[in-house]
Amino acid sequence: MSETPPEPAAAPQRSPLHDVHVEAGAAFTEFAGWSMPLRYSGDLAEHRAVRTAAGLFDLSHMAEIVVVGPEAPQALDAALLGEPSAMSVGQARYTLLLNEQGGVLDDLVVYRTGDDRYLVVANAANREVAATALEERAQGFDAVVQDETEEVGLLALQGPVALDVLLEAEGFAVEGDGDVTEAHFRERLAALGNYRFLAALWEGHPVLIARTGYTGERGYELYAAPSLLPRLWRALLELGAGSGVVPVGLAARDTLRLEAGMPLYGHELTESTLPHQAGLGRLVKPAKAADYPGRSAVEGASGGRVLIGLVAEGRRAARAGHPVLAGDREVGVVTSGVLSPTLGTPVAMAYVDQDAADADLAVDVRGTRLPVRTVPLPFYSRKA
Repeated sequence: MSETPPEPAAAPQRSPLHDVHVEAGAAFTEFAGWSMPLRYSGDLAEHRAVRTAAGLFDLSHMAEIVVVGPEAPQALDAALLGEPSAMSVGQARYTLLLNEQGGVLDDLVVYRTGDDRYLVVANAANREVAATALEERAQGFDAVVQDETEEVGLLALQGPVALDVLLEAEGFAVEGDGDVTEAHFRERLAALGNYRFLAALWEGHPVLIARTGYTGERGYELYAAPSLLPRLWRALLELGAGSGVVPVGLAARDTLRLEAGMPLYGHELTESTLPHQAGLGRLVKPAKAADYPGRSAVEGASGGRVLIGLVAEGRRAARAGHPVLAGDREVGVVTSGVLSPTLGTPVAMAYVDQDAADADLAVDVRGTRLPVRTVPLPFYSRKA
């Protein structure tokens, strides 16, 4: 009797920029079912370019879910930790999707793109989880949940010169005073506040430009049709080349976000992590009128391990999974760690017992005891 052969593994999905990345000599990695660029010139060079000039990222693997309808604000209030109904059109907010126990199913950025329309951006690995949860929680409301990931591409231009590059770019325009003009675009973009976005056109095609990002730098994320991305990518790189703008892969994106103290789902955030443990208790709104899954578990919650920053001397970095010790007692675990390219010292984020957060700590790095000290997060923030 012969066994049925296993189904062949599905080929990873390709970004609309895949061929562009190949031409640039990118090394690829499979991430959340996508083949994405891991690096181009090298992790350190790309990381430093973002800190000193700017980097261009392909984030087309992220999930874009639209919630639309007369009761879309109420549906999202009943689905998420925050209060999307209180947002104004043109505003974005970081929030969480919780399970009934208050654990994090995903962290999201929500954009209010109209009175009855929202764009919800989820992590690639949680696309199905987020879309399913939003659809289930929208039942009973006059609202529709649409997964539009295949119809939306995403670039990010992050770094000190990002604004200058976009202001110099040709082809962008926005409606103002009844006319669509490039001058009005530049005026609106220059005045764009953090976690705000601008509905613009590039060569006549819609582009949503948001002042959001995942690097700790001033930067912008650009949502557009996938077919538009190759031309837009090349145009921004060509324009920014003289200012030091380079393409950046997922490896440098991870070290940048770690320096900025930003959580990564699957590391600092999991289905068993409560918001207050991750330092995100500010997202809980006790005065919020609408009920939502996990509310009773997170309001007034305390206890459990808490997320802290750790810094070590030398060059050896703690990594995810390494135990944190207070004396001979294991009091926590590292969730992310790296030798910081910007600071030149090893940094890590870790969950530790609350009563040990101020103790003399060390990390067990494969049998070697690495002394560490606790520091506030983030490790890095731009001062100007």
